[in-house]
Amino acid sequence: MSETKIALVTGANKGIGYEIATGLGALGHRVGVGARDEARRESAVEKLRAAGVDAFAVPLDVTGDQSVTDAAELIERQAGRLDVLVNNAGISGETGPGWVQDPTTLDLDVVRTVVETNVIGVIRVTNAMLPLLRRSTSPRIVNVSSAVASLTRQADPDIEIGPVMAAYSPSKSFLNAVTVQYARQFAGTNILINAACPGLVATDFTGFHGPRTPEQGAATAIRLATLPDDGPTGSFIEDDGIIPW
Repeated sequence: MSETKIALVTGANKGIGYEIATGLGALGHRVGVGARDEARRESAVEKLRAAGVDAFAVPLDVTGDQSVTDAAELIERQAGRLDVLVNNAGISGETGPGWVQDPTTLDLDVVRTVVETNVIGVIRVTNAMLPLLRRSTSPRIVNVSSAVASLTRQADPDIEIGPVMAAYSPSKSFLNAVTVQYARQFAGTNILINAACPGLVATDFTGFHGPRTPEQGAATAIRLATLPDDGPTGSFIEDDGIIPW
Protein backbone atom coordinates (compact mmCIF):
# COMPACT_ATOMS: atom_id res chain seq x y z
CA MET A 1 0.00 0.00 0.00
CA SER A 2 1.27 3.46 -0.93
CA GLU A 3 2.43 5.55 2.02
CA THR A 4 0.80 8.64 0.53
CA LYS A 5 -2.44 9.30 2.36
CA ILE A 6 -5.56 9.95 0.31
CA ALA A 7 -8.05 12.58 1.45
CA LEU A 8 -11.42 13.78 0.24
CA VAL A 9 -12.67 17.21 1.27
CA THR A 10 -16.24 18.11 0.35
CA GLY A 11 -16.97 21.72 -0.51
CA ALA A 12 -13.26 22.18 -1.14
CA ASN A 13 -13.43 24.69 -3.96
CA LYS A 14 -13.37 27.74 -1.67
CA GLY A 15 -13.19 29.08 1.87
CA ILE A 16 -12.46 26.75 4.76
CA GLY A 17 -12.73 23.63 2.59
CA TYR A 18 -10.09 24.92 0.22
CA GLU A 19 -7.76 25.71 3.12
CA ILE A 20 -8.31 22.24 4.60
CA ALA A 21 -7.32 20.79 1.23
CA THR A 22 -4.30 23.10 1.14
CA GLY A 23 -3.20 22.11 4.63
CA LEU A 24 -3.58 18.40 4.07
CA GLY A 25 -1.75 18.73 0.76
CA ALA A 26 1.10 20.53 2.49
CA LEU A 27 1.38 17.55 4.84
CA GLY A 28 1.81 15.24 1.87
CA HIS A 29 -1.74 14.00 1.35
CA ARG A 30 -3.14 13.46 -2.10
CA VAL A 31 -6.35 15.46 -1.98
CA GLY A 32 -9.65 14.95 -3.77
CA VAL A 33 -11.37 18.30 -4.24
CA GLY A 34 -15.08 17.57 -3.86
CA ALA A 35 -17.39 20.25 -5.25
CA ARG A 36 -20.54 20.67 -7.32
CA ASP A 37 -19.55 23.59 -9.51
CA GLU A 38 -17.27 22.40 -12.31
CA ALA A 39 -15.55 25.71 -13.00
CA ARG A 40 -14.81 26.41 -9.34
CA ARG A 41 -13.73 22.82 -8.77
CA GLU A 42 -11.29 22.84 -11.66
CA SER A 43 -9.97 26.26 -10.67
CA ALA A 44 -9.33 25.06 -7.12
CA VAL A 45 -7.49 21.97 -8.37
CA GLU A 46 -5.36 24.14 -10.63
CA LYS A 47 -4.47 26.51 -7.78
CA LEU A 48 -3.67 23.65 -5.44
CA ARG A 49 -1.43 21.99 -7.98
CA ALA A 50 0.34 25.31 -8.60
CA ALA A 51 1.02 25.41 -4.84
CA GLY A 52 2.56 21.93 -4.97
CA VAL A 53 -0.45 19.93 -3.76
CA ASP A 54 -1.20 16.59 -5.39
CA ALA A 55 -4.87 17.39 -6.01
CA PHE A 56 -7.52 15.80 -8.19
CA ALA A 57 -11.09 16.83 -8.99
CA VAL A 58 -14.07 14.94 -7.57
CA PRO A 59 -17.44 16.03 -8.99
CA LEU A 60 -19.67 15.80 -5.94
CA ASP A 61 -23.12 17.00 -4.94
CA VAL A 62 -23.69 15.71 -1.41
CA THR A 63 -27.46 15.86 -1.90
CA GLY A 64 -27.44 13.45 -4.85
CA ASP A 65 -27.25 9.67 -4.45
CA GLN A 66 -25.82 9.08 -7.91
CA SER A 67 -23.29 11.91 -7.60
CA VAL A 68 -21.98 10.47 -4.33
CA THR A 69 -21.85 6.94 -5.75
CA ASP A 70 -19.95 8.22 -8.77
CA ALA A 71 -17.52 10.08 -6.51
CA ALA A 72 -16.77 6.91 -4.54
CA GLU A 73 -16.16 5.01 -7.77
CA LEU A 74 -13.84 7.76 -9.01
CA ILE A 75 -11.75 7.60 -5.82
CA GLU A 76 -11.70 3.82 -6.13
CA ARG A 77 -10.20 4.18 -9.61
CA GLN A 78 -7.86 7.03 -8.67
CA ALA A 79 -6.50 5.71 -5.39
CA GLY A 80 -8.09 2.41 -4.34
CA ARG A 81 -8.74 3.59 -0.80
CA LEU A 82 -9.42 6.66 1.35
CA ASP A 83 -7.55 7.65 4.50
CA VAL A 84 -9.27 10.92 5.36
CA LEU A 85 -12.81 12.17 4.78
CA VAL A 86 -13.61 15.76 5.69
CA ASN A 87 -17.32 16.49 5.44
CA ASN A 88 -17.07 20.24 5.02
CA ALA A 89 -19.84 21.07 2.54
CA GLY A 90 -22.67 22.95 4.23
CA ILE A 91 -25.26 25.67 3.80
CA SER A 92 -26.93 28.16 6.12
CA GLY A 93 -30.28 28.33 4.35
CA GLU A 94 -32.29 31.45 3.64
CA THR A 95 -32.26 34.10 6.36
CA GLY A 96 -34.17 37.25 7.16
CA PRO A 97 -32.84 40.67 8.17
CA GLY A 98 -29.87 40.45 10.50
CA TRP A 99 -29.07 36.91 9.31
CA VAL A 100 -31.94 35.65 11.47
CA GLN A 101 -33.99 32.47 10.99
CA ASP A 102 -37.03 33.13 13.17
CA PRO A 103 -38.47 29.79 14.36
CA THR A 104 -41.98 31.30 14.59
CA THR A 105 -42.10 32.16 10.89
CA LEU A 106 -39.64 29.66 9.46
CA ASP A 107 -40.39 28.14 6.08
CA LEU A 108 -40.23 24.39 6.60
CA ASP A 109 -38.72 23.94 3.16
CA VAL A 110 -35.70 25.91 4.39
CA VAL A 111 -35.28 23.45 7.26
CA ARG A 112 -35.57 20.49 4.90
CA THR A 113 -33.02 21.96 2.50
CA VAL A 114 -30.50 22.73 5.24
CA VAL A 115 -30.83 19.31 6.86
CA GLU A 116 -30.56 17.59 3.47
CA THR A 117 -27.11 19.12 2.94
CA ASN A 118 -25.74 19.51 6.45
CA VAL A 119 -26.87 16.18 7.91
CA ILE A 120 -28.24 13.75 5.35
CA GLY A 121 -25.51 14.72 2.91
CA VAL A 122 -22.86 13.87 5.50
CA ILE A 123 -24.46 10.48 6.15
CA ARG A 124 -24.76 9.83 2.42
CA VAL A 125 -21.11 10.66 1.71
CA THR A 126 -19.74 8.91 4.80
CA ASN A 127 -21.53 5.65 4.09
CA ALA A 128 -20.53 5.69 0.43
CA MET A 129 -16.88 6.23 1.36
CA LEU A 130 -16.77 3.71 4.23
CA PRO A 131 -15.64 0.74 2.09
CA LEU A 132 -12.69 2.84 0.91
CA LEU A 133 -11.95 4.14 4.41
CA ARG A 134 -11.91 0.61 5.81
CA ARG A 135 -8.97 -0.16 3.54
CA SER A 136 -6.88 2.47 5.34
CA THR A 137 -4.60 1.64 8.25
CA SER A 138 -5.69 4.84 10.06
CA PRO A 139 -8.98 6.19 8.70
CA ARG A 140 -10.12 9.58 9.94
CA ILE A 141 -13.48 11.31 9.46
CA VAL A 142 -13.99 14.96 10.31
CA ASN A 143 -17.41 16.59 10.27
CA VAL A 144 -17.18 20.37 10.09
CA SER A 145 -19.66 21.68 12.63
CA SER A 146 -20.03 25.02 14.41
CA ALA A 147 -20.06 26.39 17.94
CA VAL A 148 -23.69 27.35 17.34
CA ALA A 149 -24.45 23.62 17.54
CA SER A 150 -23.70 23.70 21.25
CA LEU A 151 -26.97 23.53 23.18
CA THR A 152 -25.07 24.49 26.31
CA ARG A 153 -23.82 27.72 24.77
CA GLN A 154 -27.09 28.47 23.00
CA ALA A 155 -29.00 28.20 26.27
CA ASP A 156 -26.60 30.43 28.26
CA PRO A 157 -27.75 34.07 28.09
CA ASP A 158 -24.30 35.23 29.15
CA ILE A 159 -22.64 33.75 26.04
CA GLU A 160 -22.76 35.67 22.77
CA ILE A 161 -23.56 33.01 20.20
CA GLY A 162 -24.84 35.15 17.32
CA PRO A 163 -28.34 35.56 15.85
CA VAL A 164 -31.21 33.11 16.13
CA MET A 165 -30.67 30.54 13.37
CA ALA A 166 -33.57 28.11 13.70
CA ALA A 167 -32.58 25.99 10.69
CA TYR A 168 -28.80 26.20 10.58
CA SER A 169 -27.95 25.86 14.28
CA PRO A 170 -30.15 22.80 14.90
CA SER A 171 -28.79 21.20 11.73
CA LYS A 172 -25.32 21.36 13.23
CA SER A 173 -26.60 20.00 16.56
CA PHE A 174 -28.13 17.16 14.54
CA LEU A 175 -24.79 16.65 12.80
CA ASN A 176 -23.01 16.45 16.16
CA ALA A 177 -25.51 13.85 17.37
CA VAL A 178 -24.95 11.80 14.22
CA THR A 179 -21.19 12.07 14.73
CA VAL A 180 -21.56 10.53 18.19
CA GLN A 181 -23.64 7.67 16.78
CA TYR A 182 -20.94 6.90 14.22
CA ALA A 183 -18.30 6.99 16.96
CA ARG A 184 -20.33 4.49 18.97
CA GLN A 185 -20.70 2.25 15.94
CA PHE A 186 -16.97 2.47 15.19
CA ALA A 187 -15.97 1.64 18.78
CA GLY A 188 -13.23 -0.96 18.80
CA THR A 189 -12.17 -0.15 15.23
CA ASN A 190 -9.38 2.07 13.90
CA ILE A 191 -11.84 4.69 12.54
CA LEU A 192 -11.79 7.97 14.44
CA ILE A 193 -14.60 10.45 13.79
CA ASN A 194 -14.94 13.91 15.32
CA ALA A 195 -16.75 17.21 14.84
CA ALA A 196 -14.65 20.32 14.27
CA CYS A 197 -15.60 23.94 14.90
CA PRO A 198 -13.71 26.41 12.69
CA GLY A 199 -14.88 29.49 14.58
CA LEU A 200 -16.31 32.61 12.97
CA VAL A 201 -14.39 32.82 9.73
CA ALA A 202 -14.50 35.61 7.16
CA THR A 203 -15.70 33.81 4.02
CA ASP A 204 -18.57 34.27 1.61
CA PHE A 205 -20.55 31.93 3.89
CA THR A 206 -20.53 34.64 6.61
CA GLY A 207 -20.62 37.61 4.25
CA PHE A 208 -16.92 37.97 5.02
CA HIS A 209 -17.70 38.91 8.63
CA GLY A 210 -15.57 37.29 11.31
CA PRO A 211 -12.23 37.68 13.06
CA ARG A 212 -10.69 34.48 11.73
CA THR A 213 -9.08 33.71 8.40
CA PRO A 214 -9.95 30.60 6.39
CA GLU A 215 -6.49 29.25 7.22
CA GLN A 216 -7.21 29.62 10.94
CA GLY A 217 -10.63 28.06 10.47
CA ALA A 218 -9.12 25.03 8.77
CA ALA A 219 -6.60 24.27 11.53
CA THR A 220 -8.77 22.15 13.83
CA ALA A 221 -10.14 20.04 10.98
CA ILE A 222 -6.61 19.39 9.74
CA ARG A 223 -5.52 18.39 13.23
CA LEU A 224 -8.43 15.97 13.59
CA ALA A 225 -7.79 14.56 10.12
CA THR A 226 -4.25 13.65 11.14
CA LEU A 227 -4.83 12.33 14.67
CA PRO A 228 -2.61 9.55 16.00
CA ASP A 229 -4.22 6.16 16.56
CA ASP A 230 -4.84 6.94 20.24
CA GLY A 231 -6.58 10.22 19.43
CA PRO A 232 -10.10 11.14 20.51
CA THR A 233 -13.26 10.03 18.77
CA GLY A 234 -16.85 11.21 19.12
CA SER A 235 -15.68 14.63 20.29
CA PHE A 236 -16.68 18.22 19.44
CA ILE A 237 -13.51 20.29 19.23
CA GLU A 238 -12.35 23.86 18.58
CA ASP A 239 -8.92 25.47 18.81
CA ASP A 240 -9.11 25.73 22.60
CA GLY A 241 -10.31 22.18 23.15
CA ILE A 242 -13.61 20.43 23.79
CA ILE A 243 -16.87 22.31 23.19
CA PRO A 244 -19.77 21.40 25.49
CA TRP A 245 -22.65 19.70 23.75
